[in-house]
Amino acid sequence: MVPREAANRFANMAASSSLVPVPENKDAFIKLASYPLIKHTDMESEMRTEAMEICTSAVEKYPLNQEKSSQLVKELMDKKFGAPWNVVIGEYFAFEVTTEVKHLLYMFCGGTNAVLVWKSQ
Repeated sequence: MVPREAANRFANMAASSSLVPVPENKDAFIKLASYPLIKHTDMESEMRTEAMEICTSAVEKYPLNQEKSSQLVKELMDKKFGAPWNVVIGEYFAFEVTTEVKHLLYMFCGGTNAVLVWKSQ
């Protein structure tokens, strides 16, 4: 590709309202994206599987109340794997945390909800 063509292509992309096409049917998109998607983890396989199930069930139980679902995840993780666990559930957040080794899970579930679970020292 010639540099001028690349610049024109970039200008056309920047001129559009968004780089990612917005789906016409948002409910269908959320239903399609409802499976759990792990973005980053350092947990062992068994712990990761159980933490994913806990997070997914909490987000499905309280789809509109992220505070209640994060409280439920924290209580279940504290009971199952020992305290102190920290949980953040929401949309559009960044993070930088200090964790114990092999005790971090960052995943998406329920469409647009991101779930961050970590055990502090």
